[in-house]
Amino acid sequence: MDINTQATSLSDVIIFTPDIFQDSRGFFMETYREDVFKALGLATTFVQDNHSRSSKGVLRGLHFQWDPPMAKLMRVTQGSAFLVAVDIRRESPTLGKWVGTEASAENRRQIWAPAGFARGFCVLSDTAEIQYKCTGLYNSKAEGGIRWDDPEIGIAWPGTEFSLSEKDRKNPSLAEWLASPRAVAARF
Repeated sequence: MDINTQATSLSDVIIFTPDIFQDSRGFFMETYREDVFKALGLATTFVQDNHSRSSKGVLRGLHFQWDPPMAKLMRVTQGSAFLVAVDIRRESPTLGKWVGTEASAENRRQIWAPAGFARGFCVLSDTAEIQYKCTGLYNSKAEGGIRWDDPEIGIAWPGTEFSLSEKDRKNPSLAEWLASPRAVAARF
């Protein structure tokens, strides 16, 4: 697997663009290879794949899970979306910092966000399908969220009108999350 990596302002978050082999019949690419991820020092045991389809303007996030801590490798397989990762690790020197990238079916960009990062996206095209590989099984009792528009984080979301779930509208700020008993028990 040939993969181009792009460092980000957060050293633990990496943007990947796999090489594509394309001709008149279509294309082929490897979206994940364990040996490449191990060589990069990244967690390589994925135990769950998720697939989401959303309409233009839908914003999902910022989501995370602490038991078990969950890392994600996210990519867009149809349409385009702005993918975001926010460092929420209490002891991290980059706590509250974020990285975002526009990913699309055309540019085939992927973003790796390790455990201890909240993740989210907003859809830029009429519809978009986002797929992500997860290093932990979903646990509804240990999932959390941070406000998408927390001014202390200051994510520069593209657009001004967003459609959010009621659950995402009620997420706490990062400061509120960090003050909660659940945050103290989190293992990242």
